[in-house]
Order: sequence, then structure tokens, then C-alpha cells
Amino acid sequence: MAQLEYDTLSITDAVIGRLAECRDPRFKEVMTSLIKHLHAFARDVDLKGDEWIKAIEFLTACGKACDDKRQEFILLSDTLGLSMLVVALEHARALKGRTGATPPTDATVQGPFYWEGAPELPLGADIAEGVSGEPALYSGRVTDLEGKPLKGALLDIWSGDGEGVYDMQRDDSPMRARARIRTDDQGRYWFWSIRPTYYPVPDDGPVGDMLRKMGRHPNRPGHIHMMVSAPGHKKLVTHLFVKDSPYLDSDAVFGVRESLVVDFEKKEPGTAMDGRKMNKPYHVAHYDFRLIPQGAA
Repeated sequence: MAQLEYDTLSITDAVIGRLAECRDPRFKEVMTSLIKHLHAFARDVDLKGDEWIKAIEFLTACGKACDDKRQEFILLSDTLGLSMLVVALEHARALKGRTGATPPTDATVQGPFYWEGAPELPLGADIAEGVSGEPALYSGRVTDLEGKPLKGALLDIWSGDGEGVYDMQRDDSPMRARARIRTDDQGRYWFWSIRPTYYPVPDDGPVGDMLRKMGRHPNRPGHIHMMVSAPGHKKLVTHLFVKDSPYLDSDAVFGVRESLVVDFEKKEPGTAMDGRKMNKPYHVAHYDFRLIPQGAA
């Protein structure tokens, strides 16, 4: 007769035993580890019943806060450092066994504000027309790890406005400060947007309550998002951070990498490097992206 009662230790093996008929090896591996660690956590903190109910209510509130423009669970994952850990594991996996002196561009979190379907604009376009903020010219190259330019590489770009607010956070807002740009024959890109500013992650929901309870601030340093892809190479999701921005050393989602911190050089009014006439001060930011070939691991 099967065991009917379990103690604080035997319950773990009993739950894992119910996976015996699972036909998906990876799912079985993940769920086995999850059960072990979840049960170990409960034993470690001597979890009380009312505490677990509060945790369930918190997760329920996270679900209720989600809609087509807000993903509270991504925000939860980001602020607990789990998103960045998964990114770091993926990056390390891609580099395993690779030799060579030239490192690829560091990846970082995607965040909750990606909006698929941004318009494809020509090189040199201003992707933030009518958006508040100080204008900035971005330029650089996309290459492989040997420095070979990647023609037609796609940069999917998005950022908040000069107040750190994303279009998705405004009611019925069209896409703003978003675009897809392709590199030229020499792997070069350039476009205009704004110099990003720091901002708080959405803290009016359950994750914000959690951060306050933890004694943490919700702020992210100024950054612009880039999703860079090219045939035969691994897609890169990353940011460019403003060098002198506040919160570089305490990013609420742990996404800062030193290699992604960029100097936004201020320029006086005049003719910019791409020939555009500027009647007010602007900034210039340069960054070269290096992509990992598919099958590099």
C-alpha cells in the first residue's frame, strides 16, 4: 500500500516521485529541482501558513496588474535579479569553449517595455521626433567577433522620453522613440534620438510595494535599449547606459555592465557629423556591437 502520510522531509521525495511518468526529460529535470529548492526554502525559513497565503496573494496581485502593455511578472523577475542571472547564464553558455581575444558585446535584460512591430526607418532618421529630451546622435558599427562588418544587421531600438516615460506608459499613445534600423554595406549605423534619463520602474503595483518593504529604490540609470540581430549570429539584447547618470551603481534591475556605459559628448549648435544642421546643443554617442556566431558554443 502506498504511503499516505508524509513528514517535513519525506513529502519532498513523494512529490518528486509523482514525476515518474513524465516523458519530457528537461521538464522533469527542471521541476525536480524546483520542488527540491522550493521545499528547502520553506524548511529553511520555517514558513508560516499566513506568510504563504500572503505570498499567494502577492503573486495573484502581480497577475492582476498585467495587461497588454504592462508585465508585472517581468518586473518582478528583473527586480529580484533573476532576469539578469538568466541573461548571464545564456551569455556564458554561448561563450563556452570559445577562444579569442575579442569579446562579444555584453547582453543585459530586455525589460518590460519592448513593443514588437516598431517601424523600419532609414539610416540617419530621427526616431524620436516630437519626443521631449535633449537630442542625441548615435553611431557605430555591427561586426562579428573578428571585426568583419555585418551588412543589413537589424537594430531594434527603444527608449523612454526625456522624463524617463515610455510610450506604453501613456494612455492610447502611438509608438514613440522606437524604430528598426539596418546597417549599411560597411556595417555602420547612425540615427537620432534623445539622451536617455534615469527613471523609476513602475512602482504603483505589488512589485513597488515589495521594493519599499525591502528598503530599495526603484530607479534605473539612463539607458537606451538595443536588440541587434544578423543572419548566422545570435541575437543580442542589450542597453547603452549614459556615463554620468545617477543609479549606475544601484540599478533596480541589476542590468548595468561597465562595457555598456557610454560617454554622451555634448556638442554646441552647428553641423553634426551626419550633415544635419542643429540649432541647439546635442549629444553624440558612439558604440560598436560585436555579435556571437551561431554554433559558437
